[in-house]
Amino acid sequence: MEFQALILISVATLGFISLCSSIINLVKWVYIMFLRPPKNLKRSYGSWAVITGSTDGIGKAIAMELASEGLNLVLVGRDSLKLESTSSEIRRRIGDRVSIRTIVIDFAKVGGEEIEKRIGEEIEGLDVGVLINNAGLAYPFARFFHEVDLNLMESVVGVNIVGATWVTKAVLAGMLKKKKGAIVNIGSGSSGAAVSSYPLYTIYAATKAYIELFSRCISLEYKQHGIDVQCQIPLLVATKMTSIKRTSFFIPSPETYSKASLRAIGYEQISIPYWPHSLQCCLIRALPDVVQDYCLLRYFLGMRKRGLKKQQQEQQQKK
Repeated sequence: MEFQALILISVATLGFISLCSSIINLVKWVYIMFLRPPKNLKRSYGSWAVITGSTDGIGKAIAMELASEGLNLVLVGRDSLKLESTSSEIRRRIGDRVSIRTIVIDFAKVGGEEIEKRIGEEIEGLDVGVLINNAGLAYPFARFFHEVDLNLMESVVGVNIVGATWVTKAVLAGMLKKKKGAIVNIGSGSSGAAVSSYPLYTIYAATKAYIELFSRCISLEYKQHGIDVQCQIPLLVATKMTSIKRTSFFIPSPETYSKASLRAIGYEQISIPYWPHSLQCCLIRALPDVVQDYCLLRYFLGMRKRGLKKQQQEQQQKK
C-alpha cells in the first residue's frame, strides 16, 4: 500500500510540475507576442539599416517600417529600377525625414569577396545599426532534387547562403567597432523550425537550415560584443515568392508581418514573430513526423504536377 501511495504521489507531482511548466510557457508566450515592448532600434543600435531583398515582399515592408521609425536606409537589390521605385515610394510616404541609399548587386552572379567589398565600400562611414538579411530565392515550383538544373541550384545557394554570409561579414566590422548592432536573418519554416521535412524543395530548405544554424552560432560569438543576432521564421506570407495573393489568419500580408518582425528584433536567437505562425507551428509539431512527411510529400507532388503543366503550356505558347 505504501508503495502504491508513493507511486500515486510521484505521478501527481510530475503532473503538477508539467502543468506548471505549461502555464509558465503560455504566460511567457503571451508576454512575448502581445505585451513585451519593442526596442527603440535607432537609439539601441544606430541610425542606419541595411536591407537586402528590399524591393518586394517582406523586405520592402520592413524597409518601410524601419523608415517610419526614423532609420536611414541602405536598400540592396539586383534591379536598379525596382530599387529606385521602392526609394521613391518610401520618400512619398515618409517624406524627407530619412536618407536612402541603394546598392545594385545580384548575389546569384557575384562572388562572396566581391559582395563583402561592395557592401563595405558603400556603407563606410555610416552608423549601421541594423542589418536585415532578407534576400531569398526559391524554385519556381516544386521538383525533385535531380530535376534542379545547375543554374537554379547555384542561384539558390548564392542568394540564400553566400549573399547573407558575406553581407553579414561586411556589416559586422562596423558593429564591432561601436560594440552594438542587430542582425536579423530571415529564415523559413521549411528549415525544420516548423516541419520535419520539406520534400521537393530540398535545396531551398537546406539553405534556410544553414541560415538558422548560422544565426545561432554567430549570436553566441558576438553577443558579448553587444551585437544581437536573430533568425526570424516566417511561415507563409502573401508575397510573389510564395505566389499567394490572398491574406488570411495564418497568411499575413508583408505589411502585417513586418510590424511583428520589428517588435521581435533584439530578443531571442530564433523567433517566430507573427503570433498566428507561432500557433500554427505548435499545431504542426503536435503531429507525428511520419504524418507531416506524408502530407507534405503529397501536397508538393500536386504542386509539381501543376507547375509542369503550366510550364508546358508556356513553352507551347512560345512556339
